[in-house]
Amino acid sequence: MRQLNRLNQFQRLWQHSQGASQQTCVAEMASRCFCSDRHLRTLLSQWQQAGWLRWQGESGRGKLGRLTFLRTPEQLRQQLLQTQLQAGNAAEALQLLEMAPDRLVNLLRPLMGGQWQNDAPVLRIPYYRPLESVAPLQINGRAEQHLARQLFSGLTRFEADEPVGDLAHHWHCSDDGRVWLFWLRPQLFWHSDEPIQAAQLVEQFQRILQDDLARRLLAQVERVDAPHPLALRFQLSSSDHWLPWRLAHQLCLLPHPQQPRLGSGAWKLAHFTPELVRIESHARWHLQLPLMQAVEYWITPTLFDRALGTSCRHPVQIAIGDAADLASLRPVSRSISLGFCYLACRPRAGFSPAQARRLFRLLQQSGIVAQLPLEEGLITPSKELLPGWPVPLVEEEEACQLPARLTLHYQLPVELHEMAQALRQLLRAEGCELILTFHDVKSWRRTEDLAQADLVMGDRLIGDAPIFTLASWLELDQLWPAENSRPLRQQLSAIQQLADSEARSAALHQLYHRLMHDGLLLPLFNYRYQIFAPPGVEGIQLNTLGWFDFSRAWVAPPLAV
Repeated sequence: MRQLNRLNQFQRLWQHSQGASQQTCVAEMASRCFCSDRHLRTLLSQWQQAGWLRWQGESGRGKLGRLTFLRTPEQLRQQLLQTQLQAGNAAEALQLLEMAPDRLVNLLRPLMGGQWQNDAPVLRIPYYRPLESVAPLQINGRAEQHLARQLFSGLTRFEADEPVGDLAHHWHCSDDGRVWLFWLRPQLFWHSDEPIQAAQLVEQFQRILQDDLARRLLAQVERVDAPHPLALRFQLSSSDHWLPWRLAHQLCLLPHPQQPRLGSGAWKLAHFTPELVRIESHARWHLQLPLMQAVEYWITPTLFDRALGTSCRHPVQIAIGDAADLASLRPVSRSISLGFCYLACRPRAGFSPAQARRLFRLLQQSGIVAQLPLEEGLITPSKELLPGWPVPLVEEEEACQLPARLTLHYQLPVELHEMAQALRQLLRAEGCELILTFHDVKSWRRTEDLAQADLVMGDRLIGDAPIFTLASWLELDQLWPAENSRPLRQQLSAIQQLADSEARSAALHQLYHRLMHDGLLLPLFNYRYQIFAPPGVEGIQLNTLGWFDFSRAWVAPPLAV
């Protein structure tokens, strides 16, 4: 960027005197700018015409002249940054951020939140970490799950915890529940404006079925084909009335089979780097169009940690705008997460089910979750697995000693560090040494060494369709030990064959009640989701992932008074 080079040279010249007027000569200024005398004269002429400085030179080699600065580099950098953003060149604007954090704070603060550029509304969110892959088969993080659902469509999607049409508008299953037809909407388009073909979706499903995790999700699917240009057919080995729910799962989101960054969702990916993610409205989306033109994640974690604050005081507390000055923001939406952090016991030789139940009872009686040294208002102890599914109190049994030693494997979030230490102290008082092993991961999908764990602690994210999510958790997660998998899978198979959704819910509730009662699973705490937004940003409402639907956010246009 030529303008940035000119600005950097101007800054070198300005820094020598910190902007004070001075007597100097061309040769001296050229040495400060690391250029020739001839080029320096060209720069002086350009800077003077642009109103950056005033140069009153004297004729003759080595003669001194008067240099007066009219603008500071910070002022010019902000002007150039705004120019680039107004032109929609967010990636080029990132090059302007190479300056001290305390100075960059003042530069960025007015540019976050809802803005208008070129008569189009843009939402800029400062974010605390780089986003990982949003490829549906590789997603782990909550933010990535949310973003993927903005970019990619599935045959179905969740609405009010039920599957509704997305690329498909209706579906039908045979009487035996083994053949399902999904009718596609006409005039569907990829983000490239290429029409979506049923054959492309079949090809993508064939790729999905090659993934180990997705194969477990779609275990009953034997074949997918397109009997008509606007229809997809699924043939199952046995009935599965969860199928419309499964096809709304993130693993079944449908990128373009040859261009995996192309989707057909409400937003298309315009830029994806560790510093900036920009998505733009897809004008040919098949549902209600977004109210913003673009959404940007500005990712500069070192800067935010030191000065500006991040989009997250904590990952469950999103701030749209400058979180360092929360007084200027307002909490626009709050909720208790349906997802929960949990403790799971894996009884085996030397660790009996009775000992697992004793451990759970100790934990319930101790109240240590409420005493964790965490930020006030961040978590709330779990009393229900889901609303209406209370956590049973473990009953008193004949006294039994805990093993002399237990191993605990745990993962993110960071609050589980505190929970692990509290649990270690609790068990030490019972004569049990707790060996801690931390995994810096967000799921147990690809973790192979859980076989050595007596206890496992992690975070069960629950987005839409919580009852189905809990059913698929038992099917997909490596958490559940292999020795228990056969009877568990038999029960899950019986549940998925129930055509009535209320019957499936009741059967799954009974299954989870038994897991909790038997000392195999104990929910520990839920998070308090919060979103803060500056004045002028409207339509913000928490979804079940702790984010908000980008398509419903809006910013009032500036009106002349």
